[in-house]
Formats: sequence, C-alpha cells, structure tokens
Amino acid sequence: MHELAVTESVIAAITTQLPDSRVVVVHLEIGRLSGVMPDAVRFCFALAGEGTCVEGARLDITEPDGVGDCASCGLTFPARAPLAVCPCGSADVTVSGGADLTIKAVEVADDV
Repeated sequence: MHELAVTESVIAAITTQLPDSRVVVVHLEIGRLSGVMPDAVRFCFALAGEGTCVEGARLDITEPDGVGDCASCGLTFPARAPLAVCPCGSADVTVSGGADLTIKAVEVADDV
C-alpha cells in the first residue's frame, strides 16, 4: 500500500515546518487520477500521526477531477479516468490535472 508512504511524507512535511505546533486540521487535495485512495490515506494518517504534531488532527480531503480537452469537438469536460472519452464519443482527448496530491492548508491550535 503506497498510501502509507505518501501519508508519512505528508506528515513529515508538516512536522518539519511546524514542529512545535499542535495541528488541528490538515487540508489535502488528492486528485481522482492520482492513484491514491483517500480512505487509505485517512486510515494511515491516524496511525502514522501518533506521537507527532498531527496526532488527533482532522484530515479534510477534496478530490478534484482531471480536465479533458477534446481535439475533435473542442469540449472541455471533467475527466475521472486517465483514458477519458469525450461525451461526443471521441477518444482524441488530452487529460490534464487531477493527478496531484497537495497540502492545501494546515490549521494549528492557538494554545501552543
């Protein structure tokens, strides 16, 4: 399960930047085309976060679609698969975005 390694990297990035803070919410963006399973990240976050500044923090995950651009008809549409087919039926589609995992924001407690 590569989600554990991904989650450990997220936690490491946060603890490096905020070692003396108590994190209350972590906002992640996990693209639908990233191959990362959000439920697995949630599970791993709870376990891997123990004993760190993110222990007990809430994990807020959004899952943006990719964007498909059809060369046949010019339509731009949400792409939920790497090999997207345009609603017009064409497979001449370029898919962009939706494959990233980004830490969008981290909220910390005021009492630290």
